[in-house]
Amino acid sequence: MKKSILVALALIFAGSTAKAQQTVRIGYVDMEYILENVPEYQEASAQLDKKVLQWKQEIETELSRIDQMKKDLANEKPLLTSELIEEREEEIAFEEQKILDYQQKRFGPKGDLMIQKMQLVKPIQDQVFVAVQEIAKNRDYDLIFDKSADVITLYAADRLDVSDQVLRSITRASKREQLETRKEKQELIRDEEKTVEQSEAVTEREKIQEAKKQEREALLKERMRVRDSIRTAKQKAYEERRAKILEERQRKKDSIAKAREQKKDDN
Repeated sequence: MKKSILVALALIFAGSTAKAQQTVRIGYVDMEYILENVPEYQEASAQLDKKVLQWKQEIETELSRIDQMKKDLANEKPLLTSELIEEREEEIAFEEQKILDYQQKRFGPKGDLMIQKMQLVKPIQDQVFVAVQEIAKNRDYDLIFDKSADVITLYAADRLDVSDQVLRSITRASKREQLETRKEKQELIRDEEKTVEQSEAVTEREKIQEAKKQEREALLKERMRVRDSIRTAKQKAYEERRAKILEERQRKKDSIAKAREQKKDDN
């Protein structure tokens, strides 16, 4: 997942270099934040937490019982035959293995907890996927990734976060499923149209702001280019003047030295 997203980012930025004038729109969602704000998930998660607590209590009860069996055996050993001791030890080993199997069944990598967690998250993930596809299409995003996934994100601006938009989309879908009367559905559609219009207005403002930002950056780059060009020209002219001055000084020194040598020869 991480590798594929990084490759996608590399391809998009490579394309953006070739087409400098084209704006690349990138967004992200925070899956953890979304899950925290979906009531259905929170309710189901709370029910699962109760189950987990019950499983842990069952395990603790059994471990306490096994521990007591060990203590009883230690206290009674002097009074027992070797056959009875072996029988009790086998019983304890059997109970220990049974509780280990139960722990794996509940909390192992393929246990009930992992399975039920995936069952809880899967419907929300599906809704997020649908919502992200819709948002990306309507708002011209080139890439939307999951910030909470296995991706190294050193910095992500809040303005790129579309998690709240995804939540609104999920909420609207949930409301549509719950509505029964035609009137209620029509009212919801009108509300959604208003929301879409507001989102489009926000998108248009963002595009205008982005265009202005790019214009400012382009102007700044041009100013820096002109400034650097002038500075380079001045530096070159200075170096040429300095070279001529040094050359003239050396010529004069050579001329004086030659005149002195000529004078010595005449004498």
